Amino acid sequence: MDFELNDDQQAYALSARQFAEGVFMPNAAKWDAEHIFPKDALRQAGELGFMGMYTPESAGGLGMSRLDTSLIVEELARGCTSTAAFLTIHNMATSMIGHYGQPELVDALCPSLVTGEALASYCLTEPGAGSDAGNLRSTARRDGEHYIVNGSKMFISGAGATDVLVAMLRTGEPGPKGISAFAIPADSAGISYGKPEEKMGWNSQPTATVTFDNVRVPAGNRLGDEGQGFRIAMQGLDGGRINIATCSIGTAQAALETATAYVKEREQFGQAIADFQNTQFTLADMATQLVAARQMVRLAAFKLDTGHPEASSYCAMAKRFATDVGFDVCNAALQLHGGYGYIREYPLERHLRDSRVHQILEGTNEIMRVIIARRILMEGALEVIK
Repeated sequence: MDFELNDDQQAYALSARQFAEGVFMPNAAKWDAEHIFPKDALRQAGELGFMGMYTPESAGGLGMSRLDTSLIVEELARGCTSTAAFLTIHNMATSMIGHYGQPELVDALCPSLVTGEALASYCLTEPGAGSDAGNLRSTARRDGEHYIVNGSKMFISGAGATDVLVAMLRTGEPGPKGISAFAIPADSAGISYGKPEEKMGWNSQPTATVTFDNVRVPAGNRLGDEGQGFRIAMQGLDGGRINIATCSIGTAQAALETATAYVKEREQFGQAIADFQNTQFTLADMATQLVAARQMVRLAAFKLDTGHPEASSYCAMAKRFATDVGFDVCNAALQLHGGYGYIREYPLERHLRDSRVHQILEGTNEIMRVIIARRILMEGALEVIK
């Protein structure tokens, strides 16, 4: 096995790092404090191809692997966690349209989505169906050449500020087999948005409830076949778990770099904090955990790229481990700063706030444990643990 990045991968990472340091990093604190959704910065990311990374080339995207995408997302998250996280959600929604939309729909939507001129939200979670996505109740009823959509979605990133909603809706029987996917123009008659949620973090992207009231959606806006929506959603979630795990790694990397520079400069009791063994041990543990998490995420991305039968289990393990590690590294970095880490002059408190939600979304880490345990306990599941 070769763990070294090839020349192309190094170029991807360098391009993303330079962009993040030039655009995301200098503005992240302002976007957070003033709750600014940086559409201009996202369009700039689109100019580099970062808004359609794994959308197929036939739809105008780059058709990248999930491993290569992860290299880019890590660098972007190092610059601004919240904005990078929205960018990954947009990528997931755009990829679904590119892969499953009818040609006319792809031609209508993807050119502006892959450039960041238009933005997409992903609508799965409902008030009564969070972790239990197969129990969602929002409906799409066939009416000739249209569907009539009713119901509501909650905790939707970008809601009210995006142009397209990729929504999972019930078209048939109860349970996962009755769910279908749709791409819906965000300004369609009958769609309304709740007030933006006041959140602990992720303040550079609005989060709100979306309500559908007899919204007429052309049948051609369905993604895939009727009843295929849950499978599309779960495939998206595997990649989404890699995305959010990667955002945790990028944020933790930024926190570790900031803490390392700080302890070299800050003096107590006549010597740099870095000279104390406790500080050194803390840094060593942070770096070790971070490297382990990074390698697990890249392994999961590789398994997903190669169609490994246990890819979902690896994605769940990577998401659980990396998001826990990411939060712990940010917390340790804040602790090394003492009181300074708790104030907004330094980025540590923002890193901590932004990374906390990663342990909740794309399936809580408790649900990740359920997924992993079920596979381990099934006959013939040795591939998960060896």
